[in-house]
Amino acid sequence: MENQYFTSDTLNVKNRAFLWGDTVKVSFFVKNGGLIMDEECYFFLMASMRKMRMNIPLTYTLEFFQNIFQQDIIDGKGIQNGIINFQVFRNTDGVTLAKSSVSYFYEVVEMDDVLAVHGRPLEMDLIKEINVNNNLLSNIRVHCPENIYGGIYAQENDLDDVILLNPNKRIARATSGNLLFLEGNVIKVPKQSEGAYISPLMENFVTHLHKNNLADIQEHEIIAFESQKAEEILMISDEKGIFSVGKIRNKTFENTRFTELVESWKNSFQ
Repeated sequence: MENQYFTSDTLNVKNRAFLWGDTVKVSFFVKNGGLIMDEECYFFLMASMRKMRMNIPLTYTLEFFQNIFQQDIIDGKGIQNGIINFQVFRNTDGVTLAKSSVSYFYEVVEMDDVLAVHGRPLEMDLIKEINVNNNLLSNIRVHCPENIYGGIYAQENDLDDVILLNPNKRIARATSGNLLFLEGNVIKVPKQSEGAYISPLMENFVTHLHKNNLADIQEHEIIAFESQKAEEILMISDEKGIFSVGKIRNKTFENTRFTELVESWKNSFQ
């Protein structure tokens, strides 16, 4: 089930999200009728807006978003579990773009549990004809035509997603989120400098594993071939949720250990 909400300002075809992709997106998470990780998600939204040189309203406090989501989604719509994909876009009413006001739009995707591994394991493949950058804006969720192209490529080739490389031919991420590679007791994650997304959801997960000595978390520069060496692969998407990866080309992967680690993380919120 998907619910859509607009800011009180009227949206029209002149908004810069539609014309220029002048927008940033951050996800918030609802579990058992309450917001979780809301502070981390809020600070990520503020950081993303600053990177895009957006004019942040004084009303955009953590309490402002908590009240909106509580009243409109949790209480108003009775949604107990789901992901709120919140998007802020720039208007054209200022003397300069940096001084223009902003508006927002958000949609809610309901699910049974945002902290569970969803559905069947994904089938993925590397895509080599395009790559993603690894600069300041590559780590936040802004308009990215590479994601659109990769998503269509996946559909046309009966895949669930594709692995995107950076200009140095190393693994950056998937179109939908970040990848984690398990080998023994080590979980390797691509560095943000490689083009991986900043992800409050993933950061909370790996912080839980580190604090509880459940795995050795290592940030790496990962060449494409190393995806075939992993025992298990997990994809964490702030926008869609958590998924195990079952197959990349001819290599299949287990999902037992990551499922156990995600379960341990999920139980820490109870």
